[in-house]
Amino acid sequence: MSGSTTVTAASGGFDALRGQLRDAAAAFADGPGALEDLLLGIVDDVDRAAREPLEIFPVCHHSPASATAMARRLREKQPRVVYLELCEDLAPLLTELRNCQLPVAVQAFATEVEGFPADWSPLSVVAPVTEASAEYQAIAYALDTPGVELVLVDRSADHVFQWDERAQRADDQDAHADGEEGGAEADGAALHGDAVGVEIGDLRPRFAGLEEHLLRHGRVRHWSEWWHQYVELPLGDSDHDTYRQVMLLIGSLFRRLAPGGDRMRVDEDRERYMWTRMRQHLAATGTDPADCLYVCGAFHAASRVAEFGLTGEDTFEISPRTATTWQYGLIPSSHAAIEAQFGLAGGSVSIAASVWAKNLKRTRVQPYRLAGQSGTKKTKAPRARKKIAAPAPDPGTTPAGDRLTGFLQQSPVLDQLDEAELLGWSVDIVRAARRNGYLSSTADAIAVFETSILLAGMRDRAKPTPYDFQDAAVTCIEKDAVPGRRDVRRLVEIMMGGDRTGKVGYDALPPLARDVHDRLAPLQLKLERRGVQRALLDIAGRPELQQCSDVLWMLRYLLPKGAARPIMGERRLGEKSLQESWDLALGIHQRALIELGYEGVSIEQVLEQRLRRAAYDAQVTIAGVLAAVEDATLYLGSRRLAEELGARALEVLRAERGVDGAPEVLRRVRRLLAYYRTSGAELPCWIESFVTTGYAHYCTLLPTAFTEDDATVRQVAAMLGFLFSMEGLALSLGCDRTQLELAVGQSHPEDPAKSALLWAAQTQLGTLSREELRARCAELLAHPLVVPAYPRYLSGFLHALEPVPGLAGFVVEAVSQAFGRLPDPVLLPWLPTLITTLRAEGAELAPLLIREAGRIFPGRLEELDAWVPPWRERPETPAAAGAAGRGGGRGVALLAAHPAACDAVAELLGLRNDGWASAEPVGAALLAAHPETAAAVAELLPG
Repeated sequence: MSGSTTVTAASGGFDALRGQLRDAAAAFADGPGALEDLLLGIVDDVDRAAREPLEIFPVCHHSPASATAMARRLREKQPRVVYLELCEDLAPLLTELRNCQLPVAVQAFATEVEGFPADWSPLSVVAPVTEASAEYQAIAYALDTPGVELVLVDRSADHVFQWDERAQRADDQDAHADGEEGGAEADGAALHGDAVGVEIGDLRPRFAGLEEHLLRHGRVRHWSEWWHQYVELPLGDSDHDTYRQVMLLIGSLFRRLAPGGDRMRVDEDRERYMWTRMRQHLAATGTDPADCLYVCGAFHAASRVAEFGLTGEDTFEISPRTATTWQYGLIPSSHAAIEAQFGLAGGSVSIAASVWAKNLKRTRVQPYRLAGQSGTKKTKAPRARKKIAAPAPDPGTTPAGDRLTGFLQQSPVLDQLDEAELLGWSVDIVRAARRNGYLSSTADAIAVFETSILLAGMRDRAKPTPYDFQDAAVTCIEKDAVPGRRDVRRLVEIMMGGDRTGKVGYDALPPLARDVHDRLAPLQLKLERRGVQRALLDIAGRPELQQCSDVLWMLRYLLPKGAARPIMGERRLGEKSLQESWDLALGIHQRALIELGYEGVSIEQVLEQRLRRAAYDAQVTIAGVLAAVEDATLYLGSRRLAEELGARALEVLRAERGVDGAPEVLRRVRRLLAYYRTSGAELPCWIESFVTTGYAHYCTLLPTAFTEDDATVRQVAAMLGFLFSMEGLALSLGCDRTQLELAVGQSHPEDPAKSALLWAAQTQLGTLSREELRARCAELLAHPLVVPAYPRYLSGFLHALEPVPGLAGFVVEAVSQAFGRLPDPVLLPWLPTLITTLRAEGAELAPLLIREAGRIFPGRLEELDAWVPPWRERPETPAAAGAAGRGGGRGVALLAAHPAACDAVAELLGLRNDGWASAEPVGAALLAAHPETAAAVAELLPG
């Protein structure tokens, strides 16, 4: 192994153990060889670490045995300096732990990266802290004991990613996830996101064969259960030397059986880094190593690198950090998040918390807790005692004694069955099951009790463990189905301690998060509380709540879905609600709010940065930039930012070569124009330039879009909608209508839907009359070869309502003709397509079509039989002809009686009367052209 050294241990306290292991290797392996080298090498590693003048305290992450041993050793030794395996740049945050409720995670976060691949952004490193962990005991002791210095010696967050192998880490996480059963609930497991987890003591076999062997012979399901049964419980009551040597033994075993590769290289570099930092600190401060304690994972405590120990080599060079700017803070964590991130079985951290509480009660060890720590019991400060510094042991002398031999040879201590505890568990799980919909009864409680004892006996245990009890509860209660949201396995986890979720206190929040809490204070809600809270805002009665409304709308934009959800009220351009109702869950999404504080000092600044970042993205579209302009106006009310982003939209438009986003562009430009026109201010320069540039841009692309298959009918309709709806403004700004006429004249589509769309555009331009359009549709229906494709023409007419809404009446006529004349084999398959088209692409056009149909069709059923469609000519009946004749005679008399009216009508029609003598021919012509009108007027007049 690269960088390792061979250690020849001096004869000492472990000689007897070496002899026994040598004999065992010869017996089992039929002679000396690899097994002997492995076993003796493990003892050498333990001996070497035990002889080190700087005391090494090996731990396992979130282990109650490690936490208990740490608390006991700190009270006995009372070191002046505690070296802790944790990212060195996280040290300033540890004092803020007293303002939080555990579990929480210390986090380093970076959004703008330099020196790393851009797709890695954002970078995030978290280090979870629970009360039942050795690192918290060391931190609490160092921070609350006068004269004690806490020094973090592990690589910085920047070095974590410098040495990072993302593919390797993903493989390890997948392997851990596959190897553990159970799981965390989705909301709890998501608290850490995709951050890189850093913990003290990742103690787990990296040799898959070894882990499989231990699980099979230990008769357990997963690694967490094996560790609980064969390490946690035996070491819970052990003395310091036994605990230390056993943990060193386990760390050395896993280290020697671990495969090489990038992960081992990173681990060795971490060990070189930490020993280099410790020697530098000792040299700078002159501290006696006997007054120091080095807390690290058992895997690193058995290190064999050349830099190990106070007498190790000083050849390791620490690389400089990159130019990445890191932000630091505390985020809430949970048992489920820790289990999900580090590949532990669901409920294992909660079980560890309950074991920690039992260890404290049984051993009477007084733990360390930070003064003022939220959610923990207050402890009395230990009485100061005179401390006599022990002389530093000579590296060549024998350690305190061999405790491994006795520990490995002793028979397992069989705990007596605690019937009261097991009976209480059985009753509690049945009660919890009934609350969650299970039909459980007292008989199930008895069955769980007996089955737990049975399973423990089958697994050679005198006392059922929580995992045995969990298996028994699932077997006896769950049966075939899960009636509620939680299964029995999850209910047992909750009963054993639950998914405890931490909370970051107000004083430990970044400035942005505190500012949000201050600005939402008028709502009189406890925003730090987990759960959903309802906020009612009567803005009309209390105008000061408008500021709260502004904050909530920005939080809705910035935070994940569900953090701030409006129930009543909306915010659109030019409109604000007078009353609003919100569901707030800022306590649940506290991590997301805290990470906003890493991006700026106020939510307005963060929102502006995100809008600008989205607008200047390399893959941004025109619609994306216009959306940023709209959001800047809607949430920030910043005309300056809107003009800047509008200029960016104009820049993207000029570089655009396709029409994919035309529908969205049309929708957003219309909305922005309507807002600017109604706000009373002048149109911004950027939107005027956008309209003129877009007019020329779409005129240029229109002929190609009509013929290309990649351009859909909806996109072409949106282009025409932009050209026709913006035509007035574009012409007033200097555009030429000839561009549009030439573009339409050069368009020659082959697709039926696009052909119909082209006819609609020609009708709008006046080059095709309504009668000619009606005649073309009649020809299509009369041609038997074209009839099957007629629904596709209708689809084009439906999309034509976007650019030419005046064709709504003709579209109703065309659809009615299709229903009346198309054969059923053509009509019936088309109807689902019509409905889906209107629902997906014509949601805004359907009201226009329905309103026009309501105007044309009769409103009552009894009128339908006599109703004649307006596009059909009415046959002239004899009665009508007679009425026209009678009305004509009386009409001449009316004209003679009222010459002024005749003169006015003649002038409107463009006919000039030189005198009333010539009015009679004009009136006669009018009466001949409109006999029905004359008849109707004659009927109304008496006589």
